[in-house]
Amino acid sequence: MDAPHISIFDLFAEHEIGRELKAMSRWLDEHRDLLALVAGDLRRHGVKETGRQGLPAEAVLRCALLKQHRQLSYEELAFHLEDFASFRAFARLPWGWSPKKSVLHKTISALRAESWEEINRTLLASARQDKLESGNMVRVDSTVTAALIHEPSDSALLWDAVRVMVRLLQQADALGSAIQWHDHSRVAKKRAWTIQYSRGRPKRIKRYRELLRITRNTLDYLKQAAEKLSLAAGPAGEVWQAMVRHYRPLIEQIIAQTERRVLAGEAVPACDKLVSLFEPHADIIVKASRDVHYGHKLNLTTGRSGMILDLVIEAGNPADSERFLPMLQRHIGIWGQAPRQAAADGGFASRENLHRAKHLGVCDMAFHKKSGLKVEDMVKSRWVYRKLRNFRAGIEAGISCLKRTYGLARCTWRGLDHFKTYVWSSVVAYNLALFARLRST
Repeated sequence: MDAPHISIFDLFAEHEIGRELKAMSRWLDEHRDLLALVAGDLRRHGVKETGRQGLPAEAVLRCALLKQHRQLSYEELAFHLEDFASFRAFARLPWGWSPKKSVLHKTISALRAESWEEINRTLLASARQDKLESGNMVRVDSTVTAALIHEPSDSALLWDAVRVMVRLLQQADALGSAIQWHDHSRVAKKRAWTIQYSRGRPKRIKRYRELLRITRNTLDYLKQAAEKLSLAAGPAGEVWQAMVRHYRPLIEQIIAQTERRVLAGEAVPACDKLVSLFEPHADIIVKASRDVHYGHKLNLTTGRSGMILDLVIEAGNPADSERFLPMLQRHIGIWGQAPRQAAADGGFASRENLHRAKHLGVCDMAFHKKSGLKVEDMVKSRWVYRKLRNFRAGIEAGISCLKRTYGLARCTWRGLDHFKTYVWSSVVAYNLALFARLRST
């Protein structure tokens, strides 16, 4: 009797990771309609699904999940896809096709955060259908994902500005600007390092004045080059002008904030500060009045299953108490009803938030810290309060897992849109793996 035919897509290892990938692959097979979202994103970025520079939409989605699930670089992902049968089976790569890291980067980065969020909604619907998550018991907390920047300082930002402008001036020379300018990058770097190790305000002020003068002079050279190339034809000249238009206001902001903070001794508000020339979207987030992070604040809602039910990437550093009701209203919009019980960290507590939550239909609302609220006003009994407070602590474990295992501690992609995509792809990879485990038990 002939042996049964085995597809190359069934070659998953019996190891725990192989079994988990197989369960995740089964859910993706059940929801092939999601591929239309991926195909739409690829077309939007002009990426072909065939040929040497393209991948099928299904392979792109699966490779993106593999990357976040195993926290691989594009180079590592390319190696694993070529070397491991389980990874190839999950990725559904065409026979004999081993994509290079450049192709993986081009296709995976084309996916939008909105598409990942829609995939997560579909996954939650499956969890609800399988009675793994009802949305009737939720917990809310916040965390921070760092942007891909170095520790900011005024001197380092000025040095970044000078070296970027020097690079642009060198490109302008190649395009035929023909202006006279001097490369001050070496002396700017020296002044930045001197400031870092200077002791005493008078010495730092003197070096800062020199570094500011160098930065302004280099900016003047760049303005002259931009005027000379204003009529330059060709795509290269247009790209160069676009880069100048992008960097010029940021550099002017760095100069202004340095003059205000260092020379004038003014306390510049966090909302007015630029902390990175390359990631200007990054916010200054102060947690617990002492820990300073540079990135974006995230507000998360999780359920009894541990799955991430909702996530919002905030702009700026809003107080937790201001974001509780919007998170609750988003949950109601997604699930069609208010949760029966909810728990949140003490920072979300306020009498207004408690009253509004009760009005929206939450029966038991427990804040980790009472903040002047009575237990009897929040929940039915002290026993329920203790249970909900213990339940709330579980979200800390989920956030820790997202940061340690799924890369949510620090975004390694550049730009705000890619930041949002990175965060949502990590959440979907986490939820899909957790859903696969819950489903198999």
